[in-house]
Amino acid sequence: MEIACLDLEGVLIPEIWIGFAEETGITELRATTRDIPDYDVLMRQRLRILKENNLGLTDIQSVISGMSPMEGAIEFVTWLKERFQLVILSDTFYEFSEPLMRQLGLPTLFCHRLIVDSNGTITDYRLRQKDPKRQCVKAFHSLNFRVIASGDSYNDTTMLSEAEAGILFRAPANVIEEFPQYPSVSSYEELKMEFLKASERDLSYK
Repeated sequence: MEIACLDLEGVLIPEIWIGFAEETGITELRATTRDIPDYDVLMRQRLRILKENNLGLTDIQSVISGMSPMEGAIEFVTWLKERFQLVILSDTFYEFSEPLMRQLGLPTLFCHRLIVDSNGTITDYRLRQKDPKRQCVKAFHSLNFRVIASGDSYNDTTMLSEAEAGILFRAPANVIEEFPQYPSVSSYEELKMEFLKASERDLSYK
């Protein structure tokens, strides 16, 4: 049995924090795991900026409500679900993801939680576990699943290394350069081909 594991932001949906940065005009909020590999450092920076600018969860959710999956993403998810069991492994938060996941047909999502006070201020965040994407792949292996994974950022590379096959999708040049062992593609058609090549099953009939 095979499972497809995908990152969410940058692979299926736009980067939420970049969208929020564009809406607010706060350039520092454009930073993602493509830029800052240490997720805790990145999140502490984001929380500090939100506090300094008196921005809360409802402000971010308002921007998310107007966002859509990337062009071709819905069709790609449909194609993938017809051939593999699909799990989205993301460092986003359940408090952000629901509107966009609904547009994608509600595939299974493993991500994190925000800690929000009664005023809607995001005071902290809670990781589901340390190095969660790698740990998910290891757990799937313990259930005798073979894993093909795809992502675009530094925080995806442990998932790619743990999987039987890893694929970079629309990754920045610095990530591609540092991890040349993974094929790198920029379109969903190319990504489909990489999944078919990595599969041990004959999927030509689908």
